[in-house]
Order: sequence, then structure tokens, then C-alpha cells
Amino acid sequence: MITLFGEYRGTERTQGLRWVWPWMGRKKISVRQNNIHSERIKINDLRGNPIEIACNVVWRVSDTAQAAFDVDDYRTFVNIQIDAGLRTVASRHPYDDYEEHETTLRSHGEIVNGELRTELNERLSHAGIVVDEAGLTHLAYAPEIAGAMLRRQQAEAVIAARAKLVLGAVSMVEMALEKLSADEIVQLDDERRATMVSNLMVVLCGEREVSPVLNAGTLYQ
Repeated sequence: MITLFGEYRGTERTQGLRWVWPWMGRKKISVRQNNIHSERIKINDLRGNPIEIACNVVWRVSDTAQAAFDVDDYRTFVNIQIDAGLRTVASRHPYDDYEEHETTLRSHGEIVNGELRTELNERLSHAGIVVDEAGLTHLAYAPEIAGAMLRRQQAEAVIAARAKLVLGAVSMVEMALEKLSADEIVQLDDERRATMVSNLMVVLCGEREVSPVLNAGTLYQ
């Protein structure tokens, strides 16, 4: 970057030996890519749960004049804005969501990384900085709630699994009754139908192996 009495005159990007007038100032600013691995920071996600998060950012100077004149120290500016941008993006989403209705930090990495890159580019554009890549490198619940959240995750996983199991079982029972009626294999009254539904649901939803009981009589005895 070349200045004349403090006034920006241009940037020389071509390779080779160059000569400038002695009264013209020169300042070297690298336009190569830089890689920053942020420190782990503790923030609250969308639901208020404390989490630890860190990211990796690849950035470069695209406008040397902005990097030199629009901010005091562009490298320090980059570090501060990475921290602020990471906090902003992470607070927009919950850590996890078993109902799959929301974009989460854990399950939607590509979306979150894209948001982080966009956020950082908007923040750093004032300093002539471009972010080429940005992505999360660490994501975990804070230690003080990690045990409780693990138990919560396990409970939510069990509930979600059982909900799907029940829906599948109901669908299979309905299909079985329709098939029996359509093929006229057996005619069931309301009481027999209720008994069959009960037995099938026990078989399909039970966690243990079923021990069948043979009925030698009838349901009405």
C-alpha cells in the first residue's frame, strides 16, 4: 500500500522489484489467507441453556486501504468480530431439538456454518476483510448442566422412539384388521375386535418377548 503525505495513493499487487519516491510512504499488508481457531466461549443458546462453542475462520484482506485506514488494527478487529459473530449466530438456535421443528446447532451444521460466514462477512466488510470459510469446531453443553442435559436427551430420545413405535403399531393393527375383513378370513364382532387390537398392541409395543396363551374356550365363557 502506497501513501503520499498520509493520503492513500494505491496498492501494488504485482510481483517483482518496485521503486517509489522516498517521500512516499509504504506499508505492507498481506493479502494471503489467514486461519484463526477461536477460543472456546460460553454463551446461552436460544432456549437459555449455557453451552461451550468455538469456530475456525479462514479470512483474507481484500481491500488494503480499508484495512489500513478504516480500523485501528485490522487483526484485532477480526478477532473481536469473530467472537461477536459467533455469539450472535449461536444465540439464534437451540443446541438440540428432538421434535425436528427448528434449525439446531448440533444437527444442522451446514446451515449454521453458512449463517456464521454471512454474519462475519457483514461485520468485517467495513475493514476490507473477506471470510472464505467458517465452521464450528467445538460444541457442547457447559459442564455444570452437561449431566442433566444428557439425561434429558436420553428421556426425549426414549419418548420420541416410543411415539414412532406406537404410530407404527397402530398402522399395522389397522392393516391386519382390514386384511382379515377383506379376505373374509374371520368375522369379528366389536368385543373380539377390541381383544385382537389389545393383543396386537401388546405384542408390537412390548419390550419383552411375548408368551402366548392359548384359549381353549371362547371369549364369552
